[in-house]
Amino acid sequence: MSLEVRLSHTFPGFTLEVEFAAPDGVTALFGRSGSGKTTVINAVAGLLRPAEGRVAVDGTVLLDTARGMVHPPHRRHIGYVFQEGRLFPHLSVRQNLAFGQWFGRRNGVPVDTDRVVEMLGIGHLLSRRPGLLSGGEKQRVAIGRALLSSPRLLLMDEPLASLDEARKTDILPYLERLRDETRIPILYVSHAMGEVARLATTIVTLHDGRVGLCGPAGHVLADPRAVPEIGVREAGAAIEARVVSHDAAGGVTELAISAGRLVLPHIDAPPGSTVRVRIHAHEVILATEKPSAISALNILPATVTSLSGGDGPGVAVGLLAGGDPMLAHITQRSATALGLAPGMACFAIIKSVAVARRDIGSFETRHA
Repeated sequence: MSLEVRLSHTFPGFTLEVEFAAPDGVTALFGRSGSGKTTVINAVAGLLRPAEGRVAVDGTVLLDTARGMVHPPHRRHIGYVFQEGRLFPHLSVRQNLAFGQWFGRRNGVPVDTDRVVEMLGIGHLLSRRPGLLSGGEKQRVAIGRALLSSPRLLLMDEPLASLDEARKTDILPYLERLRDETRIPILYVSHAMGEVARLATTIVTLHDGRVGLCGPAGHVLADPRAVPEIGVREAGAAIEARVVSHDAAGGVTELAISAGRLVLPHIDAPPGSTVRVRIHAHEVILATEKPSAISALNILPATVTSLSGGDGPGVAVGLLAGGDPMLAHITQRSATALGLAPGMACFAIIKSVAVARRDIGSFETRHA
């Protein structure tokens, strides 16, 4: 599956000019409020007709203004999940799901209801009405209803924005399963980098209606140019790793990455499985010589690829550790003292406890 989007539209005081293409998986539109994220997915859904544009999903053209081709929303076969579940309050969960099934039958490609119910963990909710569901449960049911409509594309407009942190943590594993177990491309809107870092396979950053960076999640997150948009505290790498072993006595898990081994607090995943690890740039310490007699368990050989400074005292240092791009945020004073320059060999030091559990998610490599 692939997604192609090109849109041009002018509102009073705001102009949208975006163009991007993305492969299979989750394409995250990331940017501050007012950057144009929801406008893009509304145009893709057919809820907004742009002055000019083209939208195609796996070669099927849904919009091409140059050719006068504008499919109405109900003919685009797109599932849309909003910030609020928007479930029918007078219907049970089972009946809300049946509404999605009705559209699926019309589309001619029925979806296995039992599989969707199991994947989203909503089997015990089928007899309840929305008023008796938590926020996270409502969103899972809304996702199930959208999936049962047999969509060729799923749009998700900040689906976790109305949930507290505990509920977000609960629902993220279900979204990871959705990404890894279906072949439906997902266009995911968010301004929460924690969600994007765990879920996205492709990231498109938006600023004032324009595309900033676009590419594989691991590369965009570790690109120093993204720091102004992402923010210093949120910037960092997203690295795929394979679980090697667990040390029950030490309470840690050993992972294999392209640069060597990574030791983190215990991860609830079997050996051989693949996870994605988010490493914040401000938690990475750099050294020009390999340190000894140090408490940090992770010392990775790396090469400096770039240095990018801003108006403040900080410098974003782009790194390549094995085959994985990484990012470190240090002071200009430290960069000068170390004599850092592109091409220079160094060591990236990461404390095991600096990686939080919420920064580790499952990830199937078939979407890499």
